[in-house]
Amino acid sequence: MGRGGASRRAEDEPSERRCVVHGESAPKAGLIRFVVGPEGAVVPDLAERLPGRGIWVSAERAALETAVKKNLFSRAARAPVKASPDLPAQVEALLVKRLVEALGFARKSGAAVCGFEKTREAARRGNLAALLAASDGAEGGKAKLRPLAAGLPILSVLSSEELGLAFGREFVIHAALENGGTSDRVIREALRLQGFRAEAPEPAREGGGGFDT
Repeated sequence: MGRGGASRRAEDEPSERRCVVHGESAPKAGLIRFVVGPEGAVVPDLAERLPGRGIWVSAERAALETAVKKNLFSRAARAPVKASPDLPAQVEALLVKRLVEALGFARKSGAAVCGFEKTREAARRGNLAALLAASDGAEGGKAKLRPLAAGLPILSVLSSEELGLAFGREFVIHAALENGGTSDRVIREALRLQGFRAEAPEPAREGGGGFDT
């Protein structure tokens, strides 16, 4: 197929999918795609590139736990499939890896800086997409970021060690992300990970559907 055909197919692809747990359609950015592997096991497809029909679940630990516990993957696939009990933990680890990698790319391109002074200077210059704070940092340290945020999101889903991996350091407490480049990906991955690390996720609601084509 030529480029025009491929472009039209991408444009025609729906931007929303139905969560098999909630039974409601939502933008793909807030969902996680799964496929059934050759041996009938449920495989997370966070990059949304694996072949096969996708089964979509909201990016929430409670929703995925419900999908596993109530065997909703088999219901959606209309066939017996195996969903590992530790699937939520697997997805969380993959989300951490993707977010660390995205932040690493942003750092290498000069679009992300770390350290409170550099973060404050970046905020003064403007053109920021988000601020980042280590989830295990002191509350006083997070409070110092709030006056700089000026309505920007403060992403606090990675530990200081995980943030350090993204910036090539032992640990990082504060960081700033500029607009453009990989900023959209960083924010998307952070929000998806937040659903797995939130202290009090909303209870999941059982539903149906959730396949893409």
